[in-house]
Amino acid sequence: MTTHLNHHTPQAHGTAARARRWAALAVLMFPVLLVAVDNTVLSFAVPALSTALAPSGQQLLWIIDIYPLVLAGLLVPMGSLGDRLGRRRLLLIGGTGFAAVSAAAAFAPTAETLIAARALLGVFGAMLMPATLSLIRNIFTDDSERRTAIAVWAAGFSGGAALGPILGGWLLEHFWWGSVFLLAVPMMLPLLVFGPFLIPESKDPRPGRLDPLSVLLVIATLLPVVYAIKAATTSGSILVPAASLALGLASGVVFVRRQLRRRDPMLDVRLFRNPVFSGALTVNLLSVFSLVGFIYFLAQHLQLIAGKSPVEAGVLMLPGLALTVACGFAAVPLVRRFRASTVMVAGLGLNAVAYGIVFALGQTGSVTALMVAFAVLGAGVGMAETISNDLALSAVPPAKAGAASAISETAYEVGSVLGTAVLGSILNAAYTSGVRLPAELSAEQADRARETLGGAVDVAGELPADSGAAADALLESAAHAFDAGVTVTSAIAVVLAVVAAVVVARALRVGTAPAR
Repeated sequence: MTTHLNHHTPQAHGTAARARRWAALAVLMFPVLLVAVDNTVLSFAVPALSTALAPSGQQLLWIIDIYPLVLAGLLVPMGSLGDRLGRRRLLLIGGTGFAAVSAAAAFAPTAETLIAARALLGVFGAMLMPATLSLIRNIFTDDSERRTAIAVWAAGFSGGAALGPILGGWLLEHFWWGSVFLLAVPMMLPLLVFGPFLIPESKDPRPGRLDPLSVLLVIATLLPVVYAIKAATTSGSILVPAASLALGLASGVVFVRRQLRRRDPMLDVRLFRNPVFSGALTVNLLSVFSLVGFIYFLAQHLQLIAGKSPVEAGVLMLPGLALTVACGFAAVPLVRRFRASTVMVAGLGLNAVAYGIVFALGQTGSVTALMVAFAVLGAGVGMAETISNDLALSAVPPAKAGAASAISETAYEVGSVLGTAVLGSILNAAYTSGVRLPAELSAEQADRARETLGGAVDVAGELPADSGAAADALLESAAHAFDAGVTVTSAIAVVLAVVAAVVVARALRVGTAPAR
């Protein structure tokens, strides 16, 4: 299949039609912002949530992890369902459900109830994300307008990531932990009120029959694989993640074979034979991988080592996230002069430079230098992600936009999970092996301090006043071990980014000429 990157499709250019398209995009941005905020705001509510609901360690992990697990497993089925039932219809159903369940989650009386609510949020979130991107693909048929619209869409994720810490920090300073979930209600209202009038319905004109077995197989592929990635960082045994991974891979093989045999597959897996489509998805995944991995350790360093409040940490991260937005828009005119592959590989190269700066810092932990590195990373992610999403969508027919959007969103979510799981597990392992614990700690305190930097800070605060020297020694050792782990992680991230840039450059040499 050839890409439509340089093909200009006729589109209504009247002032009213143009205004309606951009008004529709403005409405579509609310669910994008909400999902992005939801991805970052919960981490700031964990301390207050833990005090109020007293979840066990396993329950706390499930509160955090169940949402991306369900979301990743259902993105492709929901994208395919939107192609059949109507993308606007599915978006409005998802928006209504997301707002209602978020309101219920805000008042969850127990950890079990909150876990169930987060799982339902994953179901409705999976309805939202493929629908927004596929609707953009069908609303904006002109190449240049579509790239700008996708840049706005990508900026919504960065804007939401920036708003999450700031809004979350402010809400938690003034209200209870559940207030972070109530954000969904006002943010969904514009979509539910104006969406039916501004957003045109679109669907696949010749949809095949819904295949329940394919739906189950794709869930049985993605959910166990994502779970294996997360379990590998927390399970004491390799058997559980290995068995989960084996189940996911086996289900994936059966799924692919079934799609190849069917005349009307739920997902046209032949799309992956297109190097432009596959290369664009790889860039999407790796960009998010780099961003989430960086934020994982940066947020901890700013709050637990540099002593910044959640709001202060969020404000310090704003310039880097703003550069992500700005460079996403800058990528639109850049592809008129350079190959799309060149722009994306340059973005991956900036990711490598950013991690290289962190590696060069070593144990210094300079906040200013970290902010510079995060700004460089933001520029690279903005350039790469906008073009990769546009390429993935333009490489398929408009009728298949839902499925392609779902695959692109799945790459985004898997990249997010991998960023935390892979880089986070390397960092945690380096921290655990490097931290030195004072003899005054109890066995339970030693376990908590050894497990995470946050645990060490909590334990240091629990020590009696006459143990000030032990508390100071613990904090100094924990900070040193954490920064040493960041150095190791950054070195590995540099190698991964460089290798990825070379592989993607080779895969995208064909079919990504500059747009005219």
